[in-house]
This record gives sequence, C-alpha cells and structure tokens, in this order.
Amino acid sequence: MGRFAEIQERAEKRKGGADGLKALLPKLPDHDVLRALSDDRILSEMTRYVFYAGFVRNVIDSKWPGFEAAFSGFDPAFLNLAPDDYWHDLTSDTRVIRNGAKIMSVRANAQFVRRLADEHGSAGRFFADWPLEDQIGLLAVLDKQANRLGGMTGQYLLRALGRDGFVMSHDVLACLRLSGLPISESKPGKKDLRLIQERFNAWHAETGLPFTHLSRICAFSVGMPGGEDEAD
Repeated sequence: MGRFAEIQERAEKRKGGADGLKALLPKLPDHDVLRALSDDRILSEMTRYVFYAGFVRNVIDSKWPGFEAAFSGFDPAFLNLAPDDYWHDLTSDTRVIRNGAKIMSVRANAQFVRRLADEHGSAGRFFADWPLEDQIGLLAVLDKQANRLGGMTGQYLLRALGRDGFVMSHDVLACLRLSGLPISESKPGKKDLRLIQERFNAWHAETGLPFTHLSRICAFSVGMPGGEDEAD
C-alpha cells in the first residue's frame, strides 16, 4: 500500500501546491453540530437528497421553500400521524416535484427518523455517534432501513449533514485502485466495500486527517485537472 503522502503530493501538484489544495478542502466536520441537529432538519435533508437524484439540483433548491411548507416543516411527529389523504394531496401539489414514489419516501423516512429518535434520543445523535471506522455499516443502515437513501444518495446525505466520511465517487475509486487496492472496476461489492473502509481507516491513522479531507484529496489526485469527473 502506498503512503497517503504520495497521493497528497500528487494532488498538490495538480492544484497549485499545498496552499492551492488546502483552499479547495471543505471545512472540518463538526459532529457536535450534527448531534444537536433537530429531527425535522434531518428529515428535510433526507428529502432534499432523495429529490436531487435524477433532477437538476438548482430546480429542487429553487422550490425548497415550497417543499418546506407542503411537508409541514418536515416534522416527523406530525408526518407519522398524517392520514393517507394528506399524502395523496401532495401528489398534485404544485409546490413540490410531483413524483409519487419520492413523495411517499418522505412518509417512510419520517418513520425511520422517528425510530432513530426513540432509540437514540435523536436522529442527529445516531448519525454523529456511529463509529467513524464503520461508515460502510452506516450506509448499509440507510440502504436497508431508510427509503431511497442507498448508494451515492446516502453518501452525499451524510456529507451534507456534517458527518465525517468518504464518498465513493468515480475519481475516489480510481485513486483507490491506483494505490493498489484490488477492487472491482464496476460497482463495489461487499468485499470491495470492506477493503475501501480498511484503506480509509489506515490513511486516517497515518495522517490524522478527517475522512472528508482524505476523500477530497484522493479525488483531486486523479483525472483530468478541472474535469467534470473530478469530484467526491
């Protein structure tokens, strides 16, 4: 396994040196902020990322005040009691994107958030306190217990919530393969996911960097400079 310092050096050369690379890194994740995040804000972000999938993000963002109003501020307590007619009416509500399956995902995810709150005190506490070294396990929970939050949607949701973690983008996977990790060229399987987690854990131990920065530096170290694929 190559040392992460080699990957970072390659990223710095492509991004104008150490200062140039540093300027491109996101702010440090703050799990205390995530832990204090209210359940309605968690559900709001879940819904935003469910609707992002397959739509232009700017369109969703421009309609978001309407989403907030139509879904009653994403209050899980209210949405868990809302009758069938409430959800049926939303499928013809012009304030939201009228995609029936995604609208109904809000109902399912309100139930999921409520379960997390009942078991852990809040959904924010659940996400903040899940072990950093087991992001793959957390993604499996989202895939199996939430609705339409598997795959990349779940990864970007965790990043948006402020959870420290990596994103398995095209560039990050390419970086991992370049580092010698024997993972599939197609969608990562269970064995691949375990190897990816182990590699990020090792890099975190080596550098002390947050997983979010490791992921972003990894992405910046490969591909065409400034290209569309250069993301995590």
